Amino acid sequence: MATVNLDEVGADVVVGEDGLARPGWAANDELMQQYYDTEWGMPVRDERGVFERLSLEAFQSGLSWATILRKRENFRRAFANFEADAVAAFDERDVERLMADVGIVRNLRKVEATIANARATVALREDGGLGTFVWSFQPEHTPRPTSYAEVPSQSPESVALSRALKKRGFRHVGPTTMFALMEAIGIVDTHLLGSHRRGSSGIWH
Repeated sequence: MATVNLDEVGADVVVGEDGLARPGWAANDELMQQYYDTEWGMPVRDERGVFERLSLEAFQSGLSWATILRKRENFRRAFANFEADAVAAFDERDVERLMADVGIVRNLRKVEATIANARATVALREDGGLGTFVWSFQPEHTPRPTSYAEVPSQSPESVALSRALKKRGFRHVGPTTMFALMEAIGIVDTHLLGSHRRGSSGIWH
């Protein structure tokens, strides 16, 4: 394996024992590293996949992503694997069940928002579906950060996406949360330029 030049990767990138350069948040936790290496920033366009990530990003607000990632399988079980039709049919008994589930984040506003978002996702099928709708806000250019300080927390496109989704009945979809979603599903690429994952989505270079 080729030697990594630390002057090229930058101070916010950590070179692991495997010789691969990653940001610090993905370098010291096995689960976070696996997520970073195999999933984060890779294109997701299907309804279930986008709905799951939109839901998890909303639950993450105010918490660490590591917390959400460790509870991900619990979230999938609790929310019918994020199948929109199933979640859209949840009623008060399901809300009570979810609020008693210690395996997920028990936040009433976020639980109710996820159910409302499932119903909005079903309604959005009339206009091409959630995946197509979200991806229609892909920008012409993506950030090219060399450090954490250069990674934005939102963008004009994430602001516009937030507004558009709220008009469609979605909740907990603020501009910062929507930018995190855009990062997670490959709409933008905010991998640091020194990272081994930069450009891995095939969409940005």
